[in-house]
Amino acid sequence: MLQQLILFIHLLLALIMIGLVLIQQGKGADAGAAFGSGASGTVFGSAGSGSFLTRTTTVVAALFAVTSISLTLLANKGRSATLTDKLLQQEATVSTPVDAVPADQVAAPAAEIPAVPSE
Repeated sequence: MLQQLILFIHLLLALIMIGLVLIQQGKGADAGAAFGSGASGTVFGSAGSGSFLTRTTTVVAALFAVTSISLTLLANKGRSATLTDKLLQQEATVSTPVDAVPADQVAAPAAEIPAVPSE
Protein backbone atom coordinates (compact mmCIF):
# COMPACT_ATOMS: atom_id res chain seq x y z
CA MET A 1 0.00 0.00 0.00
CA LEU A 2 2.77 2.43 0.93
CA GLN A 3 4.72 1.57 -2.20
CA GLN A 4 1.67 2.24 -4.38
CA LEU A 5 1.08 5.61 -2.72
CA ILE A 6 4.69 6.66 -3.23
CA LEU A 7 4.53 5.45 -6.84
CA PHE A 8 1.41 7.57 -7.43
CA ILE A 9 3.11 10.64 -5.94
CA HIS A 10 6.22 9.87 -8.01
CA LEU A 11 4.23 9.79 -11.25
CA LEU A 12 2.33 12.95 -10.29
CA LEU A 13 5.62 14.76 -9.58
CA ALA A 14 6.99 13.59 -12.93
CA LEU A 15 4.00 15.06 -14.78
CA ILE A 16 4.23 18.32 -12.82
CA MET A 17 7.95 18.57 -13.55
CA ILE A 18 7.36 18.00 -17.27
CA GLY A 19 4.74 20.76 -17.27
CA LEU A 20 6.97 23.18 -15.38
CA VAL A 21 9.88 22.62 -17.74
CA LEU A 22 7.67 23.13 -20.78
CA ILE A 23 6.21 26.36 -19.36
CA GLN A 24 9.60 27.96 -18.74
CA GLN A 25 11.12 30.20 -21.36
CA GLY A 26 14.53 29.52 -22.77
CA LYS A 27 17.57 31.74 -22.27
CA GLY A 28 17.05 33.34 -25.68
CA ALA A 29 13.64 34.71 -24.67
CA ASP A 30 15.30 37.44 -22.56
CA ALA A 31 16.33 39.31 -25.72
CA GLY A 32 12.68 39.75 -26.71
CA ALA A 33 11.82 41.14 -23.28
CA ALA A 34 14.42 43.87 -23.70
CA PHE A 35 12.47 45.37 -26.61
CA GLY A 36 9.23 45.89 -24.69
CA SER A 37 7.33 42.64 -24.73
CA GLY A 38 5.11 43.80 -21.86
CA ALA A 39 6.68 41.84 -19.03
CA SER A 40 5.23 44.19 -16.42
CA GLY A 41 1.74 42.89 -17.14
CA THR A 42 2.50 39.27 -16.34
CA VAL A 43 0.85 37.24 -13.59
CA PHE A 44 4.13 36.94 -11.65
CA GLY A 45 4.95 40.67 -11.72
CA SER A 46 7.61 42.70 -13.49
CA ALA A 47 10.42 40.46 -12.25
CA GLY A 48 9.02 37.73 -14.48
CA SER A 49 8.08 34.15 -13.87
CA GLY A 50 11.64 32.85 -14.12
CA SER A 51 12.55 32.82 -10.47
CA PHE A 52 9.19 31.41 -9.34
CA LEU A 53 9.20 28.64 -11.94
CA THR A 54 12.87 27.86 -11.31
CA ARG A 55 12.33 27.50 -7.58
CA THR A 56 9.18 25.44 -8.05
CA THR A 57 10.94 23.16 -10.53
CA THR A 58 13.83 22.71 -8.11
CA VAL A 59 11.49 21.73 -5.27
CA VAL A 60 9.55 19.30 -7.48
CA ALA A 61 12.81 17.78 -8.76
CA ALA A 62 14.06 17.30 -5.18
CA LEU A 63 10.79 15.62 -4.18
CA PHE A 64 11.03 13.44 -7.30
CA ALA A 65 14.51 12.34 -6.23
CA VAL A 66 13.27 11.54 -2.71
CA THR A 67 10.42 9.41 -4.06
CA SER A 68 12.86 7.63 -6.41
CA ILE A 69 15.14 6.72 -3.53
CA SER A 70 12.15 5.68 -1.39
CA LEU A 71 10.83 3.39 -4.12
CA THR A 72 14.28 1.83 -4.51
CA LEU A 73 14.58 1.17 -0.79
CA LEU A 74 11.07 -0.30 -0.62
CA ALA A 75 11.75 -2.53 -3.62
CA ASN A 76 14.93 -3.89 -2.01
CA LYS A 77 13.32 -4.37 1.39
CA GLY A 78 13.34 -8.02 2.37
CA ARG A 79 16.06 -9.01 -0.07
CA SER A 80 18.93 -10.45 1.89
CA ALA A 81 21.58 -10.98 -0.77
CA THR A 82 22.51 -9.04 -3.85
CA LEU A 83 23.18 -10.63 -7.21
CA THR A 84 26.92 -10.36 -6.62
CA ASP A 85 26.61 -12.17 -3.28
CA LYS A 86 24.62 -14.96 -4.92
CA LEU A 87 27.15 -15.35 -7.74
CA LEU A 88 30.07 -15.48 -5.31
CA GLN A 89 28.28 -18.04 -3.20
CA GLN A 90 27.47 -20.13 -6.26
CA GLU A 91 31.09 -19.94 -7.47
CA ALA A 92 32.35 -21.08 -4.07
CA THR A 93 30.13 -24.16 -4.14
CA VAL A 94 30.91 -25.07 -7.76
CA SER A 95 34.70 -24.80 -7.63
CA THR A 96 36.59 -27.69 -6.09
CA PRO A 97 40.06 -27.55 -4.63
CA VAL A 98 42.93 -29.06 -6.65
CA ASP A 99 43.58 -31.67 -3.95
CA ALA A 100 40.05 -33.06 -4.36
CA VAL A 101 40.59 -34.02 -8.03
CA PRO A 102 41.32 -37.75 -8.45
CA ALA A 103 44.80 -38.63 -9.76
CA ASP A 104 43.47 -40.34 -12.90
CA GLN A 105 41.72 -37.10 -13.99
CA VAL A 106 44.81 -34.93 -13.71
CA ALA A 107 46.25 -33.99 -17.11
CA ALA A 108 49.59 -35.49 -18.01
CA PRO A 109 52.60 -33.18 -18.20
CA ALA A 110 53.60 -32.05 -21.69
CA ALA A 111 56.72 -34.29 -21.70
CA GLU A 112 54.59 -37.44 -21.40
CA ILE A 113 52.27 -36.59 -24.31
CA PRO A 114 53.33 -38.58 -27.39
CA ALA A 115 54.23 -36.53 -30.41
CA VAL A 116 52.03 -36.79 -33.49
CA PRO A 117 54.04 -37.97 -36.49
CA SER A 118 54.15 -35.41 -39.25
CA GLU A 119 53.66 -36.43 -42.85
